[in-house]
This record gives sequence, C-alpha cells and structure tokens, in this order.
Amino acid sequence: MKALSVPMFALAAASPLGFVVLACLWGGVWVWLALLWMAGAVVVLDLAVPLVAGAQDEAEFPGSDLLLVGLASGALLALPMLVWATAGPSGLGLGGRGALFVAGGLWYGQVAHPAAHELIHRSGRGMAWLGQAVYAALIFGHHASAHRLVHHRFVATGADPNSARVGEGYYRFLGRAWLGSLRAGWRAERALRRGTGISPYCAYGLGAGLALALGYGLSGWTGVLVWAALGFHFGAQVLLSDYVQHYGLERRSTAGRLEPVAAGHSWNAPHLFSGALMLNAPRHSDHHAHPSRPYPALRLGDDMPILPWPLPLACLVALCPPYWHWRMRPLVERAALAKA
Repeated sequence: MKALSVPMFALAAASPLGFVVLACLWGGVWVWLALLWMAGAVVVLDLAVPLVAGAQDEAEFPGSDLLLVGLASGALLALPMLVWATAGPSGLGLGGRGALFVAGGLWYGQVAHPAAHELIHRSGRGMAWLGQAVYAALIFGHHASAHRLVHHRFVATGADPNSARVGEGYYRFLGRAWLGSLRAGWRAERALRRGTGISPYCAYGLGAGLALALGYGLSGWTGVLVWAALGFHFGAQVLLSDYVQHYGLERRSTAGRLEPVAAGHSWNAPHLFSGALMLNAPRHSDHHAHPSRPYPALRLGDDMPILPWPLPLACLVALCPPYWHWRMRPLVERAALAKA
C-alpha cells in the first residue's frame, strides 16, 4: 500500500491532542472522546486493518520536522491546561478528571514522547533543546541523555538499563530501568565532558522544578501532585515501550567485543494506525540501525522480529507478566535461533 505521508502522521498524532485541549476547556463529551481514542480506538483500527505501510524515499517528506516542532510545542502549551483541568476549578466531576488524566497522560506517553525522541536525535541544537524541554517538563529529563548516550550504545546488553532481560517482569524492570538510566545517563554525560563543565542534568532539574512550581501556581499542592503524577505516568509509558521493544533480545559478545546493533535486537510492529499515531516508533529496528533517519523513512524488513500485537496492545499485555512471558517465550527463542 501507499506509504504514510506527513499529513497522515499529523492527523493521527495531533487530533487526539485537540480532543484533550477541548476537554480541558469544555469538558463533557470531549473528555470521553479523548479517552476513547487514546485508550482503545487506535488498537481496534489496527486489528481491523493490520496493513503494513511502506516507507517514503528519504528526500520526500517536507514538513516532517515542522510537525515534530508543532507536537512538542503543543505538548508544552497543553500541559498546564491539563493540570489545571484535572486539579483546579474546571467544573469537571471526579470521573471526568480521572478520564482526562488518563487520556492526556496516554497522549503524552504515546505521541509527545515519540516526537521528543525524534527531536533529541536531530543535529540542530534548537530542535534537540525542544525535545529535552518536553522530557524535563514531564520530570523525565534524564531520558534525553540516557537514551542517546547509553541505550543506543549498549542496547540488548546487560550494560543498558532499558533493555529487559528474558523472564524479567515489567514492574521489576520499571524500578531498575528508572534508577539505572538516571545514573547511567549522568555518568555518560560526565564522561563526555571529562568531569568538567555544567551537566545537562542541571537543566533537567531546573526544568522539572519550574514545572512543579507552575503546577503549584495553577492549583496549589494538588497541582504539584497532579503534575508529578502525570510525569510518573509519562515515564512509566516510556519505559514500558522500551521494555516491550527489547524484551529478551541479546547481542553476542566475541573476544570482549559486542556485535553491531542489528535488526534482530528490537521488536517491531507493522500496524498502520498506531504507526501513524506514534510517528513510526514501532519500526524500532530501523531506528536503532539508523538513529538519524527521519521517522517517515523508517523501514520494516523480513529479518526484523515482529510482535504478535500492535505496540499499544503489546504494552497493555506486558502489564500482566505471566501472560506476557507465556506468549513471548517461544518468540524470543525463535528470534535467538534465527540469529544462530
């Protein structure tokens, strides 16, 4: 079928943010539309039309970076609105506030994260800073360092906190990866600067502090708690996607040297609608092979391990570790045999 175009990415990724903003302003049906779209509609569409889209030629996606800037800017502007509507005198009932919190948090985890992730891989300093600002505002700034300097270098090895080991449940992984990536990113930044200069971690901490201060200004301590809870929701989703996309896959070491990162070191999903929503993040193998390749150009190949579900549904399944392990064990074994 025809490859996804930038307008298709824009429609899929930006429209649910529109629902979230309208829900913050007017409540009512917009809250439930936002929740319905983010919590189920995309998966239903994926299962109904499980089509694999091709990739555009690398010279044919004008506006792709502009979309990233728009999504990241929208994320920063909408975040105070979401905190106010959830924690402040918005007129929403308890159920509406909870539904809006979940819907907005899912958009940040499934769309704002892929947009910020693309930006931190850009060579332009301004775009990289914008991506870092999104992570810092959601109290997860260290990911901008740990992802680039640790995860991409050591993926699918024990040296990468964000690569899940076979048999490791998500909840155990969550704590290990959160603290491990925080420390590993700090060490990598210090090594990069040879122990001198100001670490980006100072900016991440400042950004998080300003965000929480804004939460207090919007709705007092309730605003602080809601902002922090959104940050935890966001970070847990980022790590859940890492857990799913690298679960049980390992790189071999020969004579103390790791094999190069290859297609077999990431799980992928070929589904159309979640691919558009998440800016082709489910095409994870190609991203690791070509970190600077723009998202519309990411490809799928026959040698790439494929998840048995769309990525959002796989993340939901991973929240039930016994079932996840049972379903993934033969797939991990098959992936290992394919590399042998």
